[in-house]
Amino acid sequence: MCGRFALAAAQEDFERVLPELKVDVLPVPRYNIAPTQPVALVLNDGNFALSLARWGLIPSWAKDPSIGNRMINARAETLLEKPSFRTPFLRQRCLIWATGFYEWKKEGNHKQPMFLHLKQRLFAFAGLWSIWQELPTCSIITTGANSLVAPIHDRMPVILEPKDYLTWLTPGEHKAELLQGCLRPYPAEEMGAYPVSRAVNNPATEGAELIAEVQNQV
Repeated sequence: MCGRFALAAAQEDFERVLPELKVDVLPVPRYNIAPTQPVALVLNDGNFALSLARWGLIPSWAKDPSIGNRMINARAETLLEKPSFRTPFLRQRCLIWATGFYEWKKEGNHKQPMFLHLKQRLFAFAGLWSIWQELPTCSIITTGANSLVAPIHDRMPVILEPKDYLTWLTPGEHKAELLQGCLRPYPAEEMGAYPVSRAVNNPATEGAELIAEVQNQV
């Protein structure tokens, strides 16, 4: 799964990974982005513009917005089976920008937070989006863990390879087979992971020190 992540990128990072992207306002660096908070993304609406959406997808037909609290992630294997995700998967896709994410590794009676990142600074999760009463919302797609993530957690967010960005951002409905080909675990050899402070456990905590490597805590 993916329940917390970071985004701290410069203008040149966005220009490098997606030259077509329009960044009118650079996102404020965040090191502990949590569900229900705004995330930076680009929708597949053909505009290639950086925008914000609430993390936790609320289907357009939902009567109660609290459903979004349970829909921060969408399993890649069942996207076509779930009414809440089927239409967004086929028609409403997005890139959700990040520079790293957190998972918690069980060590004895404790859980050690780990920061996972790519060797290239900025990357994009495969996401889905929806509009609920004029409020844009989104979800991060997850898949099985690669060999780096597996000792920490059995699932991981889908990190799209840059060559798949434009396919994922194709406006309108797209063939499911082609889209599903983008939803694979990111190569483990291009990632890194290290322990960080348990201060990240509190979603109200913020700051660059949260992604600093620490010795395993007892």
